[in-house]
Amino acid sequence: MAQLLFNGLVTGLLIALPALSLALVFSVLRFANYAIGAQITVGAYLVYALNVGAGCPLWVAIVGGIVGGIAVALLVDRLVFRPLQGRTGVTLLVASIGSGLVLENLVRLAAGNGPRGYAVEIARPLRIAGLRINHEQIATLACVAVALAVVWLVFRCTRLGRAMRAVADNPDLAAVRGISRTRVTAAVWALSSALATLAGVLIGLDSNVEPQMGWNYLLPVFTAAILGGIASPMAAVAGALVLGVAEELATLVLAPHYRSIVALGVMALLLLVRPSGLFGARWVTR
Repeated sequence: MAQLLFNGLVTGLLIALPALSLALVFSVLRFANYAIGAQITVGAYLVYALNVGAGCPLWVAIVGGIVGGIAVALLVDRLVFRPLQGRTGVTLLVASIGSGLVLENLVRLAAGNGPRGYAVEIARPLRIAGLRINHEQIATLACVAVALAVVWLVFRCTRLGRAMRAVADNPDLAAVRGISRTRVTAAVWALSSALATLAGVLIGLDSNVEPQMGWNYLLPVFTAAILGGIASPMAAVAGALVLGVAEELATLVLAPHYRSIVALGVMALLLLVRPSGLFGARWVTR
């Protein structure tokens, strides 16, 4: 049981970064970014190209991949979302579906369909307090903890974070106070893409790098964001942890490849009973 709880914690942390990215875009830009799966895939492949193709150390490849992922996200915003500014959330959702499909197929066209792995040394798992812990899980714990701390500091201790919260609360009033929505939007896409790229690397280390990796995480990412409260970015992290533990505990009664049923059931129940999520505020439209 302790091993399942620990595995569930790690699974939740793998979901937490893209769920936070999704909730951040939703809270500020007011639409559900379906392309989050493609951002995960593109980021993972950019890091793979630098790590394996160019022979860079993994940490250098991650930095380069994050920069490349941000550039791709800003380009998509400039070409797709900025011309649609002011349109409804449904219009932007459809645009994100289209951009996500284009990005995923470009990756498939450039890299093929076969699974790949990063150039990292194979190491034997550690035994700590009766738990079997592999090095990829340790990397996930450390990287997600640092990433969440950085995001929290940006939200609470910087002018950029205050500007994001202002635009999320009342974009019209924020514009009157001189806050540039264009700059805030660019910052949101940059932060969202950085989180998605890091998530893609961690998912690739946990399993492998392949074109469907982002698609496979779409359902749990959306479920985690809704579970925590999709309009409350940091609450999405709590939702991811709850979902990760629930999926692992479900393997006590279900075959492991049926774990996605848990995410689907949780999402359906939440949408019926509490659409605002466990920790989110009720959405009010005036």
